[in-house]
Amino acid sequence: MRTSLLLLSSLVVISAARAEWNQWRGAQRDGVSSEKGLLQSWPKDGPKLAWSIEGVGRGMASTSIADGRIFTMGERKGQQQVIAFDAATRKELWATMVSSKGGEPRCTPTVSGGMVYVLSDDGEILCCTATDGKEVWRRSYNKDFGSPPKPGWQFSESPLVDDGKVIVTPGHAKHFMVALDAKTGTSVWTLQATLEGNGHGGAGYTGAVVSNGAGVKQYVTMVGKGAIGIGAEDGKLLWHYNPVANGTAVIPTPLVWDDYVFVSSGYQTGAALLKLVKDGEGVRAEEQYFLKHKEFQNHHGGMVRVGNYIYAGTGHNNGFPICIEWKTGKVVWNKDRGPGKESAAVIAADGQLFFRYQDGIVALIAASPSGYKENGAFKLPSIDGPSWPHPAIENGRLYLRSQNVLMCFDVKQR
Repeated sequence: MRTSLLLLSSLVVISAARAEWNQWRGAQRDGVSSEKGLLQSWPKDGPKLAWSIEGVGRGMASTSIADGRIFTMGERKGQQQVIAFDAATRKELWATMVSSKGGEPRCTPTVSGGMVYVLSDDGEILCCTATDGKEVWRRSYNKDFGSPPKPGWQFSESPLVDDGKVIVTPGHAKHFMVALDAKTGTSVWTLQATLEGNGHGGAGYTGAVVSNGAGVKQYVTMVGKGAIGIGAEDGKLLWHYNPVANGTAVIPTPLVWDDYVFVSSGYQTGAALLKLVKDGEGVRAEEQYFLKHKEFQNHHGGMVRVGNYIYAGTGHNNGFPICIEWKTGKVVWNKDRGPGKESAAVIAADGQLFFRYQDGIVALIAASPSGYKENGAFKLPSIDGPSWPHPAIENGRLYLRSQNVLMCFDVKQR
């Protein structure tokens, strides 16, 4: 009986930890929340606005929620700062400078082990304590990693913290990807790589995800020249897939599960399903199919996998809702126009898709292969420029950032 209770207690703790949206695209970095008991339809005017906070600064960063605190980044007082709020009182707890140069930070803070890890748009990496924002260590792309060329819209990566390491992608040939000790910031390994093919040679606009494809733990990400897989233990390049690259910007976070990787980019590029297979001591990425851009391309709103289907917004500068059977690449359904306009940032929870359109319209769409079903839509009360920051869900709350304003909506069934 005691063993059973301990096991049940452990499962509850694990379940609670998975529910937290403690980093970019949630606990598993796949845009899918494990939460249940959420509204399955919205009233005409949308879910109730629980509260809003003004003063989070300029920026396109999304939010992370962990241990009763909300974290984001913003430009304030000519600095790029990481900021923490109390989730219950909305009181600002602390703000710490990441870069002394102004900009619009795009990094979503990663919260792990009582620390917060962030990257400014000019390549400053900071680790600080989650409780009071005290700086623990910092590194610099310019000073420490060869001053790599900045992507056209600056560095946008959200650091991955895994197995005591912080994984970031400066994109310099001698420091293409680096693993840093999470406690000290010292270098664990460095990938030296010059990739061939279409696209630019530097970093992309996302963060790495963990894959165990082909039985090998690796970090998968999208860079200027497409998708790559890097050995987690030694930082060696395992594979590179170029056809999903383009000459402008490679943005969406790869979807990884089992031995599979699904990747896409916009600018008239397309998408592909890759299977990772053992190749001697290494790994090979085998293309299972390629979808041309007229079939499917994700610009920058991200994709989610729910069961046997992938859901996203498709089209360059568009977020037309689409459902794809991942095994075959077959388009099950698509909608020529959703309730909003232009690109859409997408996450999933409790059988529903949350589409946040560029024009400030937010829609609830069933995550079902049966067909397109809209379960509600509303316009954000605060819209300041393009509505690009990705949604976040935690504890029955939907968090949506609009530059200087952070809004929180109650989406839990009552």
